[in-house]
Amino acid sequence: MKDISEQKIQQVKSRFTFLGSITYRSQFGGYALLVDGIMFALVSDGELYLRANDQIENIFQTRKMSNLVYAKRGMPILLRYYFVDSTLWEDQNLLFYFVQLAYESSKAEMLNKKSQPVRLKDLPNLSITIEKLLWKVGIKSAEELKIKGAKCTYLKLKSLNKSLGFNVLLALAGAISGYHCAVLPSVLRNELLEWYEEIKNPEKG
Repeated sequence: MKDISEQKIQQVKSRFTFLGSITYRSQFGGYALLVDGIMFALVSDGELYLRANDQIENIFQTRKMSNLVYAKRGMPILLRYYFVDSTLWEDQNLLFYFVQLAYESSKAEMLNKKSQPVRLKDLPNLSITIEKLLWKVGIKSAEELKIKGAKCTYLKLKSLNKSLGFNVLLALAGAISGYHCAVLPSVLRNELLEWYEEIKNPEKG
C-alpha cells in the first residue's frame, strides 16, 4: 500500500501546482498533504481524501463523498476527510474547486486558532485534570509545554503524582506534536517507551 500511496502523492503534487509546493508526513496510517504547513488533504491506501470543517463539510456531503474511516482500538471512527473518487478525479474544474476549498478553509481555521490563546486542556490528549497538574508545576501555556518538552514535563508531573504512567507521557508528546496519542509516529513512540523503561527501572540502565 505504501507504493500506491506514494504514487498518488506524486500525482497530487504534479496536478495541484496552483497551490504551491506540497509536502507530506505520516498521519492516521496514511500521509497528510500540506502547503506551507497547512494540511488540506490525506492519502490513505493510494486514495485521496480532502479535509473538511464546519464551513465546507456540507458541500462534500451534498456530492455524497464518503468519509475516511479510521480504526482506533478496533472501533471505526469517521474522520472529516472526504474521498475523491475516479469521477471527481477526472472532473478537473470541480476537483480544483474542491481542493481550493479544502486548502482555504484549513488556512482560515489555522489563522483563527493562532489568533486565540490555546488552553492546555484544548491540546490533543490533555484533560482539565492534566491541565491543573501542569499549572501546579508552573506550565500554564502550550508554548511553555513545548519549550519544556514531554520528558521534562512528565518528570515534573511524576514528582506530584507517582502513579502517572506511560500513557501520560504519550499524551504530553502528542499534545506537543499536535497528534492524538493513538497515531503518534512509531519512531517517537518507541523512543519514549525506551526512555520510560529506563527511568522506571534505573538499575537496568
